[in-house]
Amino acid sequence: MPEPADLRVLLLGYGFAGGWIHDPLLRATPGLTVAGVVTGDPQRRALAARRNPDAGLFETADAAFAHGGFDLAVVATPNSSHLALTLRALDHGIPVVVDKPLATTAEDGQRLLEAAERAGVTVSVFHNRRWDGDFGTVRRLLDEGVLGEVHRFTSRFDRWAPGPTGWRDESASTGGGVLLDLGSHLVDQALQLFGPVRRVHAELDGRGGRASEDDVFLALEHTCGVRSHLYASAAQAEPGLRFHVSGSRAAYVKRGKDVQEERLLADELPASGISGVEPRERWGRLHDGVAAEPVETAVGDWTGYYRDLAAHLRGDGPNPVPVTDALAVLEVLDAARRSATDGVVVEPAAPAAAHRTAGGVR
Repeated sequence: MPEPADLRVLLLGYGFAGGWIHDPLLRATPGLTVAGVVTGDPQRRALAARRNPDAGLFETADAAFAHGGFDLAVVATPNSSHLALTLRALDHGIPVVVDKPLATTAEDGQRLLEAAERAGVTVSVFHNRRWDGDFGTVRRLLDEGVLGEVHRFTSRFDRWAPGPTGWRDESASTGGGVLLDLGSHLVDQALQLFGPVRRVHAELDGRGGRASEDDVFLALEHTCGVRSHLYASAAQAEPGLRFHVSGSRAAYVKRGKDVQEERLLADELPASGISGVEPRERWGRLHDGVAAEPVETAVGDWTGYYRDLAAHLRGDGPNPVPVTDALAVLEVLDAARRSATDGVVVEPAAPAAAHRTAGGVR
């Protein structure tokens, strides 16, 4: 049963993101309760009801907004609907979490930023990969100076899906493609570590009967001088290194993905961050040119995003991922698309600094 002081959350969408990522994280976060779920799918409605017996179930967003009584809306729907649903929530004065990407273009992201400022209502973006254990390990090594002066950062998300699998394979104009889906995470992490980008080169390829790109490469030149090489692919039967960070003293290499997603998909409810503990055999390694030693992976904790957000909504802390951060990501992604289309290096239109946030992983 929800506590009287719990913030009542409306979850818009109950597919992969809504049902298997946001719902368990919300249920695991003290002070938040899933009070409403919007989905038109009968099977998903039944699953939502089993997990959240006290929640209202709605077939449409219109019905949910008409019902009212919510303190937070979570937009976990296909990318093309993020803009409209977020604007609807703001019209009702409801704070919003938008699953990444904030929108499909920087222009639409700017519209959301301006709408949130006019409404005086919080909009936060679910860039949950800031709370990955492996990313937290990279951040820790940088903070401790173990790697020395970093000159190249290589990061990739690889998966194997040789044919179309759903709306994510639709055209880029409707929010499909791995640039928005996986590239959003990669760019956000690079901005968090190394700050704004001054130049972007990109290669986008599509294959396998998809209407959008399924294999992308981005080369970013940060204003600090670090170069980030980012890869996102749905066409890799054998994944490459997740991270390869090269510095003047040492290099850090890491294989495999953060463990939290696979455990959430196994319906393991997070408890005190335990779902983000990585076994020793999956740890990365630190190389100094002579020898290599294992580096314990930081504990990943996606619930940290919602804990920080709940504190913010109660006036006790900053927005964990403000719209300005997500807009900076979209500016880089837009530049990448222009680079790939025109075959040129592109300067992002108005690069906004993505400020490193404290915490994220413990």
